[in-house]
Amino acid sequence: MKTLIASAILAVAAVATAPAAEAGEIWRASGFEQPESALVDAANNRIVVSNIVGNPGDADGNGYLSLLSMDGKVITRHWVGGMNAPKGMAISGGRLYAADITRIRVVDLASGKLISTIDVPGAIFLNDMTADASGNVYVSDMLADTIYRIDGDRPELFVRDAALASPNGVFADGERLIVASWGKGIKPDFSTAEPGGLLSVDLASRKVTPLPGAQNFADLDGVVAVGGEIYATAYMTGTLYRYHAGDAPQAVATFKPGSADIGTDGKRIFVPLMNEGEVVTLSLD
Repeated sequence: MKTLIASAILAVAAVATAPAAEAGEIWRASGFEQPESALVDAANNRIVVSNIVGNPGDADGNGYLSLLSMDGKVITRHWVGGMNAPKGMAISGGRLYAADITRIRVVDLASGKLISTIDVPGAIFLNDMTADASGNVYVSDMLADTIYRIDGDRPELFVRDAALASPNGVFADGERLIVASWGKGIKPDFSTAEPGGLLSVDLASRKVTPLPGAQNFADLDGVVAVGGEIYATAYMTGTLYRYHAGDAPQAVATFKPGSADIGTDGKRIFVPLMNEGEVVTLSLD
């Protein structure tokens, strides 16, 4: 899949993007190995970074998690190992959950110990994760148009719908999940017949609803909501978009291809640059 993604990047490198008003870069941390996700662990005042280290679909045992300080200093390069290709993460009940191809890895935040593995029957390519206010954890399956919910250590199908269009990023925002879709008709090189966009899934009804003005504009990866705005990355072009309800998404920063699963502390956005081995922090002021 690493080769396929690289091919896809080349295929879209010439696609034009709107001029970007660059968000303010604060710092960069380097030396990671295909960093896919940057998650803020607010209780411990740190950032957890997932490292794929190889093919994103291979169960090769190379993956691990790192710890960063909030000002960009590496606390522990190899914090938790024993993983294959960890991607998105979520925190709930003193535990960190990491999506690892077809499994969820569970880490005790206090000790940094890998304490359990949750198999997700039928999963193909688990990707991003989020936790709602009730402590439920959700994980997207990008290649199955599916989102699962993890209640404790028990996975269950939450929603499966073609309208999810290869769901990648997920973010719990009040009574809904915000979903960043990669797009419909995903091809072997990870280009799409139709680019993705932003969606909402109601937590009560599980109804999938497109967000107005934010459809079919990019193959999206990570997503977060800050205040009344949504930020999402387009992996293939390296673009960070900002969306306000009803308006067209606006490019606010552009990196090299490989911007992945973003995190936020409400004032800054943390962008893992998978192909550069870096995490970049941007100010939202």
